[in-house]
Amino acid sequence: MANLLYVTLKSALRDRILHAMFGVSLVLLLLVPSLSVFSMRQVQELSITLSLSAVSVALLLLATLLGASSIWRDVERRYTSSILGLPISRGTYVLGKYAGIASVLVASAFLLGVASTLVIALSAGAHPSDMPVRWPNVWTAVVFDTLKYLLLAALAMLFSSLSTSFFLPFFGTISIYLAGSASQDVYEYITGPYGKTLSPVFRWLAHVVYYIIPNFSAFNLKVLAVYGLLLPWNGLLYTFCYFLVYTALVLVICVWIFSRRELP
Repeated sequence: MANLLYVTLKSALRDRILHAMFGVSLVLLLLVPSLSVFSMRQVQELSITLSLSAVSVALLLLATLLGASSIWRDVERRYTSSILGLPISRGTYVLGKYAGIASVLVASAFLLGVASTLVIALSAGAHPSDMPVRWPNVWTAVVFDTLKYLLLAALAMLFSSLSTSFFLPFFGTISIYLAGSASQDVYEYITGPYGKTLSPVFRWLAHVVYYIIPNFSAFNLKVLAVYGLLLPWNGLLYTFCYFLVYTALVLVICVWIFSRRELP
């Protein structure tokens, strides 16, 4: 598994598209102090919002592209035939690929988090606010954003293990991300007073979908970071356990599917 992790890391570091995405993300972070000035009264708050948003977009693109192309690219180039010819099980292959992708995401989140910390500190120093920056909130927001995209990368690998092309894993992952980001709002609408006017069958289907797809809004701590609110540690613990269980379940299904797939 260590060799597969190293090969995945090496392949990601050589990908020029990923280099360009990472460079654009850093440029956007460097532009945050200039863009934050347009908010005359909330420069610090806007700089935190823009910085965390830039980190989130970069991790979203990395998780989607790396996860969607991980298995598909190896199958397309016939790399799996030579790799699986070695004394390596298909389960080890899948877990090794995921470990490499996860390492890239964690390293990228760390570098972007350091850059966003410097940018926020610069903006807050140039335009002091009555409310000091709560750095633990900012760093916790980056950590849980990373967990969200580690889960998304596992889902992208699941689609990649099913598909023979790049389009299904890519667009399927984006669709799951959009649905999972809005699922909490839809659920609250359906369970509220306005939802009682809907069909019972539709409400039942909405409940089923809500519990099946991942709830990505639980990982969004941007509001807590921007306004320096107290962190709900019990809720964060539940979210972390949710991440572990859901990611493990997705990887188990991914291994099961890939183990039964016919390879060229």
